Amino acid sequence: MKFFGTDGIRGIAYEKLNPVFAYKLGQGIYHAFKPKEVVIGMDTRESSPMLAFSIANGLMACGVDVLYAGIVSTPMLSYYSKVKDMIGIMITASHNPYQDNGIKVFNKGYKTKEEDETIIEDFIESGTLHYQSFGTFIKTDEVTSLYQKLYQKLGFSSYPFKVGYDSANGANHIISKSILNQYLINPIQINGEPNGLNINLNCGSTHLSAIKELVKNNLLDIGFSYDGDGDRLMVIDDKLNEYDGDLLIYIMGSYLKKKGLLRHNKVVLTKMSNPGILKALADQTIDYLLTDVGDKYVYQAIEEHNLSIGGESSGHLIIPDLLHTGDGLLASMFLLKILHETKQTLKELMAPVTLYPLKLTNLKGISKSVLQEPSVINAINHAKMELGEHALVLVRASGTESLIRITLSHKDLNKVNEWTDKLMSIIQEEGKTV
Repeated sequence: MKFFGTDGIRGIAYEKLNPVFAYKLGQGIYHAFKPKEVVIGMDTRESSPMLAFSIANGLMACGVDVLYAGIVSTPMLSYYSKVKDMIGIMITASHNPYQDNGIKVFNKGYKTKEEDETIIEDFIESGTLHYQSFGTFIKTDEVTSLYQKLYQKLGFSSYPFKVGYDSANGANHIISKSILNQYLINPIQINGEPNGLNINLNCGSTHLSAIKELVKNNLLDIGFSYDGDGDRLMVIDDKLNEYDGDLLIYIMGSYLKKKGLLRHNKVVLTKMSNPGILKALADQTIDYLLTDVGDKYVYQAIEEHNLSIGGESSGHLIIPDLLHTGDGLLASMFLLKILHETKQTLKELMAPVTLYPLKLTNLKGISKSVLQEPSVINAINHAKMELGEHALVLVRASGTESLIRITLSHKDLNKVNEWTDKLMSIIQEEGKTV
């Protein structure tokens, strides 16, 4: 695909993602789906209104009515798209800095298929533009109200925990305050004052120092950290231990099994999952599937095998009996329910897990074609053979940034460091000639 990646379209705002591109994209969406009505939401980046309104103009010029939801989280927009059986468009670059932006397109709540994305891309490059301007533009609060009713349907109750949360100055800063204030006593929010430039800036799910400081200074029981568009969750306990998506899947999957709710006794994780998690699941006689990295692959596996839960170490958690898509805020509430019901701490719930040393290295400025070089392929295979079955060796091009990612995990840290250095050296050397 030329424009679409694993998680929609990403690029630098005003450069790749400019008003002309966005206008063409809006018309490409019309060309692919012929909708009568679409809903558009956005995160808090300064460039998000520009993209939202340009896409809306492209659609309205084709006679499409646009419902404008304003600042909402990605899961809110996706949920509304599903319930209303319509096309949804979310303007966000998730955990990326404010200079970047992106566009996620949902068809009836689900990310678009490759064949639809091909139609959109072809139109962007060579389609004939329309300028009739017959559609209407309507501001709506229904995306928020419908999402709030979801929590009532799921039957959450009030919880006695002292909670803090980091909204990353992002898309869920309004809804997270509304929901958590409803179910908790005086939860403390940080990074809930976006200015267009501070989304994900030293905060949120990729910068946990902020939530750790909040938990420490206020003697809190638990801290939640979300990303810029609200579909990820990272957790900090009262001892300042970190809980990523893998650990949360273990905790939630174990809970669901004990309740008899873990369909087919299986969870979904990705090929980046820590081998220590996989061993702990096996010790609990819980099976697992490993997918490629990307929440759309996790969802596909959940749907194909009719499973109860899946996610990524980055904090994407999909619990289809709650919501069909990843939602950091909803996962927070589910975790509080588990803690309240089991009367155990996070540390106690993950006691059976021994994490293996894991090292993630990003190599910038190297073409992804380097991964097709025979010497690189041979080195990766050699690493897998030497480190053995209970190890993680994953070398891939990022789907959202211009990076080669090397991820290694093994119970022996020396071997992790040794093979990371070897792979880095080979990739950097071969990258010079690509």
